[in-house]
Amino acid sequence: MATLTFLGAAGTVTGSRHLLTIQGKNYLIDCGLFQGEKQNRLKNWEPFAIPPQTIDRVFLTHAHIDHSGWLPRLSKEGFGGPIHCTYSTADLCEIMLKDSAHLQEEDAKWANKKGFSKHKPALPLYTVDDADKVLSRFKPLYYGQDYFDAIPGYRVKFKDAGHILGASFIEIKKEIGNTARKLLFGGDFGRAVQPLLKAPTQVFNIDYLILESTYGNRLHSSEDPDVELVRVINESSARGGVLVIPAFAVGRTQALLYKIREFEEKGLIPVLPVYVDSPMAIESVDVYSKHPADLNLLCRIEVYEGKNLFRPKKLHICRTREESQAINSIKKEAIIISSSGMATGGRILHHLAERLPIKNNTVLFIGYQAVGTRGRTIQEGNPTVKIHGRDIPIHTHVESIEGASAHGDYNEIIAWLMGFNKAPEKVYIVHGDPESSLSLAGKIRDYFGWEVVIPKLFDRFEIDI
Repeated sequence: MATLTFLGAAGTVTGSRHLLTIQGKNYLIDCGLFQGEKQNRLKNWEPFAIPPQTIDRVFLTHAHIDHSGWLPRLSKEGFGGPIHCTYSTADLCEIMLKDSAHLQEEDAKWANKKGFSKHKPALPLYTVDDADKVLSRFKPLYYGQDYFDAIPGYRVKFKDAGHILGASFIEIKKEIGNTARKLLFGGDFGRAVQPLLKAPTQVFNIDYLILESTYGNRLHSSEDPDVELVRVINESSARGGVLVIPAFAVGRTQALLYKIREFEEKGLIPVLPVYVDSPMAIESVDVYSKHPADLNLLCRIEVYEGKNLFRPKKLHICRTREESQAINSIKKEAIIISSSGMATGGRILHHLAERLPIKNNTVLFIGYQAVGTRGRTIQEGNPTVKIHGRDIPIHTHVESIEGASAHGDYNEIIAWLMGFNKAPEKVYIVHGDPESSLSLAGKIRDYFGWEVVIPKLFDRFEIDI
């Protein structure tokens, strides 16, 4: 027997933290930051639910900060064990945890400078030094590699979840004579068809399933995002303007570069200067290039043929602040890709402030823009948006492409569940707003008749594994 305790991503989308206790030892699956509303973000400052030094080891489904971003704090508070994930996830975490730490330090400096924190002085949640220390604890594994030493008497295996590079389902198996018991942590569930990655791996003989529900009540647009992207690029070029694309540094930027290169080769778009202005995105491109085995078959064929997957013909990489500022001199027929994807911060804000007032420019949003973000403000057709304390007029063309999310929608999740060769004893629904989790749970019950549980924060369950 074992116990499963939900310490995060229960009743909310972020803060992934699941505690598995077997034979008195604690194993943490994911250790993410809570994000979004202030009441959620404040949870990052609360003591961990159990003493971190009592955690034997951590297993990580993928590198996104809501799954990995509390690791430096966990280490700072006493965790001293190994952290297991795929090699790609380890490389991405090196970039993302250091960046997160840098932002924590900058936020603390700003709070002290402006005096708006009740703490004197305001301190970061963790530092770059804390991130460096926890990164030394990473012990990566390959997809499909059997790992028998992590949990005595059990086998642990990482399987491709198709969400971002290195993203995994984590399968924990115990063999009992000629039978076996399996627990699967789903992490974030990917897409069946996407530019770079494989479809989520089909799994079998699962007894307990922890399943995300980010899109539990939504379907992706039926419009072909490739057709829409070609249209937007061509129309922007015809107007003689500059196309600005806010894009997440990990996943979205790499997919955009891949598609622009592909469209150029097929003659679907003109060859335009493409400026990538995001240090994290540039480092992440190097990680994607380093791990061709984690890409889909078509991408690997192109690698074998000698193609550089992420290099349009007129690609310009902007690493320094001076290179970023120099883009302001470009006045026509170019593409700027910069983060963040929802325009909540980063270098994209400077480009938006520069380009939004100009009529023949275009801003393209790819994917969901959360309520309260600058991206949503621009997308909704408001006359101005506040950037760096100024109200910037919006005269540019604004375009949106839906259906490019890295999360599978409920049709894709149900189709994957159809591939199960037996009914799980229980399905635990996590990583969703309440209405999204309720919707997916209802669909699973109605279609399969399976037992589904939506855990609350700190709920604890006994499981037979």
